[in-house]
Amino acid sequence: MQQQNRKVPGLAIAGLRGGTGKTVISLGITAAWREKGLRVAPFKKGPDYIDAGWLAQAAGRPCYNLDTFCCPPYQVKASFLKNSLNSDISLVEGNRGLYDCIDVQGETSTAEIAKFLKIPLLLVVDCTKSTRTIAALVMGCTVFDPDLHIMGIVLNRVAGKRHEGKVRDNIQRYCRLPVYGAVPKLKAEDFPERHMGLVPSAEHSFTAASIKAAAKFARENIDLDRLYTDCTDTASPDFADGHALDDDTAEAASDQTAFPDVSRHDVFSKVEKDSPGTVTPSPLSGESQVSQHTTAPVIGVIKDSAFQFYYPDNLEALESRGALLKFISPLTDTTIPDVDAIYMGGGFPETHAAKLSDNLGFRQRLKQLAEKGLPIYAECGGLMFLGRSLTLDTRVYPMTDILPIAFGLSARPVGHGYTRVTVVNANPFFPEGEVIHGHEFRYSTILDIDFKREEMAFRMDRGRGIVDKQDGFTRQNVFATYTHILAPGVPSWAEALVNRALEHKRRKQ
Repeated sequence: MQQQNRKVPGLAIAGLRGGTGKTVISLGITAAWREKGLRVAPFKKGPDYIDAGWLAQAAGRPCYNLDTFCCPPYQVKASFLKNSLNSDISLVEGNRGLYDCIDVQGETSTAEIAKFLKIPLLLVVDCTKSTRTIAALVMGCTVFDPDLHIMGIVLNRVAGKRHEGKVRDNIQRYCRLPVYGAVPKLKAEDFPERHMGLVPSAEHSFTAASIKAAAKFARENIDLDRLYTDCTDTASPDFADGHALDDDTAEAASDQTAFPDVSRHDVFSKVEKDSPGTVTPSPLSGESQVSQHTTAPVIGVIKDSAFQFYYPDNLEALESRGALLKFISPLTDTTIPDVDAIYMGGGFPETHAAKLSDNLGFRQRLKQLAEKGLPIYAECGGLMFLGRSLTLDTRVYPMTDILPIAFGLSARPVGHGYTRVTVVNANPFFPEGEVIHGHEFRYSTILDIDFKREEMAFRMDRGRGIVDKQDGFTRQNVFATYTHILAPGVPSWAEALVNRALEHKRRKQ
């Protein structure tokens, strides 16, 4: 049994900008600590799937996303505490630059998350072709927000001992921060990049070897023992095991789950004021109808190397409402087992277009089930698979033809960033009038589409969507969208999907 009130140390890792190597450093530290026998609870700040997948591989346990745009702050804190249980340290990898965010106030930045969770921050700096200037950059970060606890530095991409020595001397003289390590430039083949980040671990045949290589360079170049000890010494007493989320905190945040026009600084302040002590998560709102039935509904989850973008929170939200999940692959399965609904996440179907197209039996069966009213919820890559075709260069690959959309592919992102949508038309999963926060990231383009305006459930208040600032294509019980959601921020989603599955199960019986 865990000791009550044990301090749980945490660490956030950030860079001065995107591409500084913080993901590889985070992987190395996580994997090396795991090799030492430490239980590391990994988290990714923001809506990223790819980095989270690699961190999960390195830690040997799921990686959860912490996102104060997609979820209210009290849910972010609850997720951090719940998923830090049974660990020796929590590690949060940031995204983009330390202070980068959606506004000038710092909301949604890695710095704000670190302050909100009361954990120290390790700054990764790219030292390419620079020496004394690195100290100036680090000093700027420390004085820009004095409330942020930057505990130390890791130097990345150093050119040798002489280069490392110059940078170290300047940081220690002008910034008075410890340098925990200096990492040389790594070979590109260890961690290939694509789509503005690392290749998804599910697509990388050398995942285990890459994680092992990351652990090796971390052991050889970073003082891991000192780093862990310093994190433990600074663990906040606010984050201890064995406490419950108090009612005032839940009530303070309950009316902020959508908060389209509310400053997140107001929400952060309210949560901190009303809950100065430790918290653990409350259940997601709403009770499933599953408890009224002896047989649980089965939700098929389309998951393989083509469709791999699923938040653990989303799958757990379905299971917590009584659903049984059955994983299905359109790459290897020739048909579809008996399920009561289907959840199709995102991914890169374009890298598997030929194989998806060749699986005619699966495509035809999915269309038959859709026409019979099977509830289907699809995001991004799943939306593409539901379309009529996918054109790559000049070759056209037939898809399932459930929705009348022909897709192409762009060399650059077509939609990228946070989204805010208002539900304006009837659909199987969201009540009209609900405001939803999510994100989109796609390279696919719409070559041709046939739709009626009332078939688009979402009006895009922020973001691009499918067409004409609209998203959420709905036909019968099929719903497909470019907007990804994080279940704790949209409690209605899991409840609706499970209930639609129950209804379909009853109709079949």
